[in-house]
Amino acid sequence: MAGRIISFVMSGGVGSRLWPLSREDNPKQFHDLSGDGSMLAKTVRRLKAWPNGDTPIYVIASERHAERVISDISPLGLNGGKPIFEPLGRNTAAAVAIATLQTISEYESDALVLVVPSDHEISSETQFWETVEAGIPAADSGSIVVFGITPTHAETGYGYIEVAANGNGAAAVSRFVEKPNLETAQAYLSSGRFYWNAGIFLFRAETMREALLEFQPQIWETAERAHRTARIDVSGLYLPQGFYSAVPSTSIDYAVMEHARSIAMVTASFRWNDLGSWQSLLEASPTDNNGNVVMGDVVALNCDDSYLRSQGRLLTVIGMKDVAVVATPDAIFVAPVSHSQNVKKVVEQLEKCGRLETKFTASEDRIIISGSWRKRVEHWLFEETLPLWSTAGVDDVYGGFHEALGFDARPLGKPKRMRTMARQIYAFAVAKERGWAGPSDRLIDHGIDFIAQHGRTDRGSWVRTLNVDGSVVDPAEDAYDHSCVLLALAHAHRCGHQGALQLAQETFNFIDSHLEDGSLSGFLDTPAWKGVRSSNPHMHMLESFLAWYGVTGDRTYLRRAARIIDLFRCHFFDQDSWTLGEYFDADWLPAPGEKGQWTEPGHHFEWASLLVDFARASGQKDLSAYARKLYSSAVASGLNRATGLAYAAVSRQGMPFDRLSRSWPQCEAIKAAIALDHIGGPDLKPEIEARVARLFRWHIDPAPLGLWIDRIDERGRSMATEVPASIFYHLVTALMQYLDKTEGQIETFPLPSQEDGKFVLKQNYG
Repeated sequence: MAGRIISFVMSGGVGSRLWPLSREDNPKQFHDLSGDGSMLAKTVRRLKAWPNGDTPIYVIASERHAERVISDISPLGLNGGKPIFEPLGRNTAAAVAIATLQTISEYESDALVLVVPSDHEISSETQFWETVEAGIPAADSGSIVVFGITPTHAETGYGYIEVAANGNGAAAVSRFVEKPNLETAQAYLSSGRFYWNAGIFLFRAETMREALLEFQPQIWETAERAHRTARIDVSGLYLPQGFYSAVPSTSIDYAVMEHARSIAMVTASFRWNDLGSWQSLLEASPTDNNGNVVMGDVVALNCDDSYLRSQGRLLTVIGMKDVAVVATPDAIFVAPVSHSQNVKKVVEQLEKCGRLETKFTASEDRIIISGSWRKRVEHWLFEETLPLWSTAGVDDVYGGFHEALGFDARPLGKPKRMRTMARQIYAFAVAKERGWAGPSDRLIDHGIDFIAQHGRTDRGSWVRTLNVDGSVVDPAEDAYDHSCVLLALAHAHRCGHQGALQLAQETFNFIDSHLEDGSLSGFLDTPAWKGVRSSNPHMHMLESFLAWYGVTGDRTYLRRAARIIDLFRCHFFDQDSWTLGEYFDADWLPAPGEKGQWTEPGHHFEWASLLVDFARASGQKDLSAYARKLYSSAVASGLNRATGLAYAAVSRQGMPFDRLSRSWPQCEAIKAAIALDHIGGPDLKPEIEARVARLFRWHIDPAPLGLWIDRIDERGRSMATEVPASIFYHLVTALMQYLDKTEGQIETFPLPSQEDGKFVLKQNYG
């Protein structure tokens, strides 16, 4: 099978030099930059055009872009190849190793491997294949063949290849050179020995295997383990995160090309452009009579030699020359085209500030009317939900509140968790603060009486779980539960409950005595806890401390909160991935295995709004950047693109661990967007409206009045069998904040009619 070509398309880049068009969630290769399909689709079509047979085509891409890859290439076919999805990027050496392994396992070690980028503009399919075929003899003889572009000017944005001499065939390569400065690039151009590196490789699979084993055995061995354990289904081959993350991340140039002894270069006969900047797009695209590239709704007067592009709104440009102006729904980029390579510096600056615009592509059809959901939210809160849960959700026999209701609004008789009892108290207190005319004082008293009578221990703590009748099921003194109780007591105190302050002080005393970590600044999950540490109880402690500061103005509570903020800065937050860790060892290092990679988009949203609250209270304004980064990573990597809902859990690289979408993260996303909208940066009002719309579309509207669908699968189907009361506080606080932050005033609503003390379901709001 010598001479047979197996083609691999590398499609894992971001293309940040084409910001604001190209972003992490929608990178350059998926854009139609010239009007004839995405760059990826054009690359696949080019490979399918081989006149001497069918080359099986494999696309190596990020798993987070799997749906987009499949939709782009499914109409084209891959000649027996398939997509290969990486759970995280490991640079080009790993991709080449996987290409080599796939070829050896599916074909033969003598088969030729062609590796091409997914996002380059090549003038002619015929000339492309003529150039590749010119390299076949050298590749068959054991050389790694690269392809050089004859330079037309001193370019600082490309890597270079130096050859010893160049005849009609393949020339021996002397060295590879990274992107030079202008003076060096001019010297390269004058010498006649330097060529632009097109980033295309042709080699026998066995040649690359031997090179990797000689120069980078760790890359080969770890990639081989990942490839051997990959999961295969009809959509492609999925590399396992645990093994693939162990592959060293480096480029094939550093790993092999700078060390290999037999490298040959074929001079390309085709015109080539890597479309790596707005200047390169200007050079490669059709222009009008004035040398302008004009795309979208653009009116240009007296402009010359400029790249002008708008997505969505009208863009008008007057009297400009040699500039790039690119407008998207949420960002505008303006620069001389000669400086457009420097857009990467802009992206770096935006990332330092945690700006959402580097991660996430805003929709062109965003709702722009702030408060468009007010009427529906008010009705659902005050006429449907609060009335139901203030009646059907209350246990008038044994006390407290029911842990869960069925979809017929009947209690399910489940054990009562302390955190749920506390959250119900909190929710009714917040409803009173926001103007609800229902019996909030009676409900607050009812809840506190129940937990104080049945859930207290002799040392002033709170048990974890009670039976329906109030007897203790689980006496564990959990930090998470204590934070929920403190939150409830803070708002009960604000509402005038006489005993809330005393109970809170006793709770603080217990926490200080039994849950404080003696060696670090955090809290133990339970007294004398020795297991895996969790960040989540600390987040809820932060929430309760801020609540008590807000109620009392006592800066002691703010100092308590500051200690948790220090933990967040030093241990919980990962600067590289902008993610929040969930599980840690005793020294606050990420837990081993999957637990150390586990992140939850919902907690990113919660932390984002809490960080804004703390920044506002303390004056630590740099925390706003952390909040933006958490929100950005959750939106960019934590959403199910089919529904727009947050996944339950994803890896630090954005691969779903738990594809379920629960209702509470959608509530926290609303709160986070509201918080961030008021600290500068992008206008998130359309985002807020869209998140409220998704909450109602998927979780609220399909449910009976006053209830919700808590669990949605990845295809948008309900997986709920009950309505957990613990979600009530998420819904109430998020939607109350929405009403507070949008125009108009909250109206108060009376309780609905009741018969024999039972809630009467009304017709759905139209």
